Amino acid sequence: MADGQNSSSRKPIRLADYAKPAFAVDEVALDFDLDPAATIVRATLKLRRQAPGPLVLDGKHLELRAVRLNDETLGDNRYEVGEKTLTVHEVPDAFVLQTEVKISPAKNTELSGLYMSGTGFFTQCEPEGFRKITYFPDRPDVMARYKVTMRADKAKYPVLLSNGNKTGAGEEDGKVWASWEDPHPKPSYLFALVAADLVAVKDTFTTASGRQVDLGIWVASGDETRCGHAMYALKNAMKWDEQVFGLEYDLDIFNIAAVSDFNAGAMENKGLNIFNTAYVLASADTATDADFQNVERVIAHEYFHNWTGDRVTCRDWFQLSLKEGLTVFRDQEYMADQFSAAVKRIADVRLLRATQFRDDAGPLAHAVRPASYLEINNFYTTTIYEKGAEVVRMYRTLIGGAAFRKGMDTYIARNDNSAATVEDFFDAMQAASPVELRQIMRWYEQAGTPEVTFTEAYDAAAQRFTLTLRQTTRPTPGQDAKAPFLIPVAMALLDDAGREMHRETLSFTKPEQVFIFETIAARPVPSLFRNFSAPVKLKGQGRERLAFLAAKDTDLFNRWDALQQYATIVLLEAVQRQQLGQAFTLDEGLREAVAATLRDAARDPAFAAEALLLPGESLLADEMDVVDPDAIRCVRELTRKALGLALQAEFGAAYAAFGDADAADVSGAAIARRAMKNTALGYLCAAGDTARAATQFKTSANMTDRLAALGNLGEVADDNRDEAFAAFYAAWKHNALVLDKWFAVQARGGAPDTLGRVQALIRHADFDLRNPNRVRALVGAFTGNPAKFHALSGEGYKLLADTIIALDAINPQIAARLVTAMGSWRRYDVTRQGLMRAELERILAREALSHNTYEMVSKAIA
Repeated sequence: MADGQNSSSRKPIRLADYAKPAFAVDEVALDFDLDPAATIVRATLKLRRQAPGPLVLDGKHLELRAVRLNDETLGDNRYEVGEKTLTVHEVPDAFVLQTEVKISPAKNTELSGLYMSGTGFFTQCEPEGFRKITYFPDRPDVMARYKVTMRADKAKYPVLLSNGNKTGAGEEDGKVWASWEDPHPKPSYLFALVAADLVAVKDTFTTASGRQVDLGIWVASGDETRCGHAMYALKNAMKWDEQVFGLEYDLDIFNIAAVSDFNAGAMENKGLNIFNTAYVLASADTATDADFQNVERVIAHEYFHNWTGDRVTCRDWFQLSLKEGLTVFRDQEYMADQFSAAVKRIADVRLLRATQFRDDAGPLAHAVRPASYLEINNFYTTTIYEKGAEVVRMYRTLIGGAAFRKGMDTYIARNDNSAATVEDFFDAMQAASPVELRQIMRWYEQAGTPEVTFTEAYDAAAQRFTLTLRQTTRPTPGQDAKAPFLIPVAMALLDDAGREMHRETLSFTKPEQVFIFETIAARPVPSLFRNFSAPVKLKGQGRERLAFLAAKDTDLFNRWDALQQYATIVLLEAVQRQQLGQAFTLDEGLREAVAATLRDAARDPAFAAEALLLPGESLLADEMDVVDPDAIRCVRELTRKALGLALQAEFGAAYAAFGDADAADVSGAAIARRAMKNTALGYLCAAGDTARAATQFKTSANMTDRLAALGNLGEVADDNRDEAFAAFYAAWKHNALVLDKWFAVQARGGAPDTLGRVQALIRHADFDLRNPNRVRALVGAFTGNPAKFHALSGEGYKLLADTIIALDAINPQIAARLVTAMGSWRRYDVTRQGLMRAELERILAREALSHNTYEMVSKAIA
């Protein structure tokens, strides 16, 4: 599957080189004779010239059978077939081009283009999969109206789906056929086709204007009983988008098809979303509470793309965050409205800090709108998605909710049925507000996480408080010097009881900026970056300040964050003592903060469960100049054990008090109570009470509770753990999604034999390198287990490199994404640096390495 080994043949695509396509495509008619080994695709394109240049169509792994121009069959002297292109010579300014190609979906292991999963045909065309189906100008700024006709074996593939509305269907000669038409112009990456033996869960939705939309969720027979939550989420998201953004669905049909082999979570193809089964199928006995929430989040995200991605798409792939960052922001707001807004914000920031902040600090750092790429698949990152969403959120924070909605209305109206840029979004927001926003564009142009420090002064006689803010951003690859960002600082001044004396949002635009507050009657305590108003690191808050904010801040996010920052200081100091061979002691302030959270847990169990979690190992690692994964793991576990022992009665009481949620109840209240109960269970098990986990595992009918118990048992290598793992496998070995959990919980385990277990599991009969979900469940989860993955033997690195090398020949997208686990190799000790670099160099030395993996590894080493 290599795109070429020679580095000189690997030419980056640059934003600065963007040029309008020479030809527009107004209409596309596609005709498919579907066969696993030999599918025939006939494409009819209505083209017209719009800029100088030859007609060059993209194509990959295609066998060309015929080319016709205005119904004239062309000889091979009239066109040229390259490795990845078809060039047609001497074409008029307006014409119809017909091509016929043969492809083999059964051989397509990359899961990009038209491929087989199980016994069905599915597509994934974003970003550049359509060129593996037929010759086409496969770029997002070529938008056309599509008509599709499909024929397939009736017995094997009775269900035929595509974009838009169904216009016909029938049977002939043992085959079934169907035709579909999408009235809206779309780029090729939004084309979708499904041909499989599926059953549908059906419903209807009535739009705000009174139109009825037919809804269908298509799954394998037997899975239809696990689609109820997905259908509920879809209808809820459709209603929410009408109410909050005034955006109504625009077709007569909305279909979702679920497939078990999928590189991502889901795909927003117009009218036919194709989903990873992990984000559709859910029942209380097979899915955790997190799974239920992920189903709702991803269903909403892909539906919201109907307007922010489909009706208004991106001009080129450099603008990817225009659709993804904006839609992530929209799904975050949706989920905040369904559950606890504070807890949702905490979860989003926890993810951002654990992944995107790490990437920003390493060799793989890139801007929200990168300046160049070798392989666009490598830029489906948390920088594009989650940091991009933070930029959208900053727009709203700066101009306010009403102006933001006005800006959204303007953005949609100006760019409907077209391909837009981040400048178009900026222009719409600037038109909606007098607030000067130009400097916000630096968030799209510059990589890195700004660090903010502060000093303060209070003049009691003048009742004047002065706050001085400073921002710095460390160099990132290709960007040594950083211009100051526009940073919105949502803040309040608190009195000594935690009451708000003053509240506003500051516009922080300079390297150093002074803000003066008058008529402040007493020395205040500033609460800065409330609700995480900007993706920055706030430095310089001491223990006493953090303890005050953790106890009294009126902003729930900042209260949680203060406790996290306090715990981070405590744990890092303990790591230093551990490295010096000194004994561990529990910090009394941390013990009291945890005790206070337990006392107040009944008021908001979901928030309490989040507040009780110690900072993760990756977050602690980010604060160290030289990462010591063993010391971090040791200290974190000693702290959990000490807290569990010191507050054993309190944790035991919480476990009992919050253990009353019905197993089948997945309401927000029930999810919160289970979260609190299982947080308490974790501390009790850390203190040695694993019998409680064993009992919970055996008696619970709820997957959240069973998996929480199993995870705690997995921390100790004993018979209880081995019996539980065996029982879980025996019960669920025929359910692929639940079996993924079995692989993952072992890969995340803290027991001494975890590395050996993972090495054995990768040879397990149920481990399939061709299935992305299974690879993520085992190898992905293991790389997120720092102390085990970074074993001093280097065996963890070798396992990952072996997997990447083997996977690169099958599915380069997934292989390349695994490289990030070794991307920050320079931040470790000399021994680990050498071991990681050696494995990266071993990967890079492979012949026929894909563009995907080459780009990631070469950047990591550079």
